[in-house]
Amino acid sequence: MKRTKSDPPNSRRFRLSHFLFGIGVLYLLFVSCKFPQFLRIVSTLSGDGSEDRLEGAAVGDSEDSDLSKSFVSSVYKDAFHRRLEDNRDQEGAPLRPNTEPKKEEERLPESPKQIPLRYGRITGKIMREYKRTNDLSVLERMADEAWILGLKAWKEVDKVDEKGSMKNSVLDGKPESCPSWVSMNGDELIKGDSLMFLPCGLAAGSSITVVGTPHHAHKEYVPQLAKMKRGGGLVLVSQFMVELQGLKSVDGEDPPKILHLNPRIRGDWSRQPVIEHNTCYRMHWGTSQRCDGLPSGDEEEMLVDGYRRCEKWLRNDIIDSKESKTTSWFKRFIGREQKPEMTWPFPLVEGRMFVLTLRAGVDGYHINIGGRHVTSFPYRTGFTLEDATGLAIKGDVDVHSIYATSLPTSHPSFSPQRVLEMSETWKASPLPKHPIKLFIGVLSASNHFAERMAVRKTWMQSAAIKSSDVVARFFVALNPRAEVNAVLKKEAAYFGDIVILPFMDRYELVVLKTVGISEFGG
Repeated sequence: MKRTKSDPPNSRRFRLSHFLFGIGVLYLLFVSCKFPQFLRIVSTLSGDGSEDRLEGAAVGDSEDSDLSKSFVSSVYKDAFHRRLEDNRDQEGAPLRPNTEPKKEEERLPESPKQIPLRYGRITGKIMREYKRTNDLSVLERMADEAWILGLKAWKEVDKVDEKGSMKNSVLDGKPESCPSWVSMNGDELIKGDSLMFLPCGLAAGSSITVVGTPHHAHKEYVPQLAKMKRGGGLVLVSQFMVELQGLKSVDGEDPPKILHLNPRIRGDWSRQPVIEHNTCYRMHWGTSQRCDGLPSGDEEEMLVDGYRRCEKWLRNDIIDSKESKTTSWFKRFIGREQKPEMTWPFPLVEGRMFVLTLRAGVDGYHINIGGRHVTSFPYRTGFTLEDATGLAIKGDVDVHSIYATSLPTSHPSFSPQRVLEMSETWKASPLPKHPIKLFIGVLSASNHFAERMAVRKTWMQSAAIKSSDVVARFFVALNPRAEVNAVLKKEAAYFGDIVILPFMDRYELVVLKTVGISEFGG
């Protein structure tokens, strides 16, 4: 007698086993394809380092260590983490403590000019493997380029006279180049790429007045609206930007936007006129402040120099409730003085001339349009008025004239010689021989002399750091300007708290500094 009911389960088990077998075959094929690459990586990490070993030099009181002793030691001496300090100048500079010092006869001091500055054992083999297979990613190509430029910049440091760089550096400002006012008309602004230079930045009380006319709205295609099938993706747009930029704050990248003021006359997604405020540093935008016609709070912590952050203006989607006749009669009866509240329309109109005044107050910027206060934007940490050395105006607007008044007449302290205080008090202690409780690595840009000096004077003077239980070091890459690198080298030699990384400083490569901190702390 046949058991017909048992046939389907057997066939299902049969098909399931075939399916699992097929998955196993595919997995083996995948592993076999990746196995050669795995072997290359293993051989790279376990290979002998005699071919690519860096001839390191002792710095200060520390001693060299054999690069073949351990993996950590070899990685620490890799190109991305290797320091480029001078033997003679870096007496107090930090060096990772060694556990197995060499004998006296094995220590052969060399000049930095004699040290071959190339990739370390592991990094060198990996980079050669990538180049051989032509499999460099965008980040790896960027790192390779930064490494080459960094080596070139370091070689040029010795050619720069340090005294001359301190006195005649382009970082130094000239007092006579700081006028109290600057003006420009529309044609001059267009010829200057929509940028007006403010030689010495701004100060509290400085004001910038812009006279212009917004363009009539034009159509723009928005893919997001097209997907939602709204009007074929076409919208009417009329907006412009007024930006204070830090032209001297960074090199080789877009200047930070210390203030980004963006009036959108036709509105945005809200379809209401909007004025947006924000800041941007190294391609990272902060939290925007949007004013859309609704008044902001009048609490003390929300005010900026006594002004509201956002004033009220008429909106076509909100109708103010009228006061009842009974309430109005009662207020007149008790004799309470009542001031009528004035509500103005949005101050910018397409095709109509406007006068916009941007004033720097004590706690923030204040924007007046047509003689009335419209918005205020508080200063944000990390930006100073001295840094605002450029005014950019772009977008749907015809600028007729610009006037900047009450500007500072003395140059701010861009010069390192005015910032660096060569005092024994701020010097860092050498690395201790005993284990430490905490290591702090501080990411720092090459030209941030004032910021590093501020850190030295504050929390780096804590008892824990002074007792060597906690160690803090700055990790700094090289600058495109040779005179900055010369001053940086002198700063590192004197204070002894800077680890110089031999590649050109770029924000996209900040991960290399992080890796350097990890290896140095290890």
